[in-house]
Amino acid sequence: MGGKCLENCGGGFLYDFGHPLLNRVADSFVKAAGIGALQSASREAYITVAGSLDSNSGAPSGLSNGRNKRFTGFTGGTNKESLEAMVKNVGKESMQWGLAAGVYSGLTYGLKEARGAHDWKNSAVAGAMTGVAVALTSDKPSHEHIVQYAITGAAVSTASNIFASIF
Repeated sequence: MGGKCLENCGGGFLYDFGHPLLNRVADSFVKAAGIGALQSASREAYITVAGSLDSNSGAPSGLSNGRNKRFTGFTGGTNKESLEAMVKNVGKESMQWGLAAGVYSGLTYGLKEARGAHDWKNSAVAGAMTGVAVALTSDKPSHEHIVQYAITGAAVSTASNIFASIF
């Protein structure tokens, strides 16, 4: 069962998979993955430019050390190796952003349909589960790491829901 691309979809989704839940998850995933890729690529461009300034004119010294810690694939090898590492990191981050958006969107929709209400409780559960999903994509997830991401996801999501209803 493949989705078909629509030119003018009434729901605003890029694809029609035949069910609103699938449409919402796919749409959220694609949009957030694109944003994640742009964010990661722009950060890498900044680090590259600032790193070249660091070696030439004394830009902030912490950038070159942060680069090696953040982007473990950058070993100072050939341009091809650096490009491959950058593409790998951009792809990983875009998948993480897409995963977070897709899980959160799907859970909030599903909980709204199941409970018949969209409130802070749905946001808290969806935020916690999204936090767990994102924590599990890290290189070495630990129990503390997963719990911390779940609590953070629930708190941010709940606060967002409450503030949206106030303003």
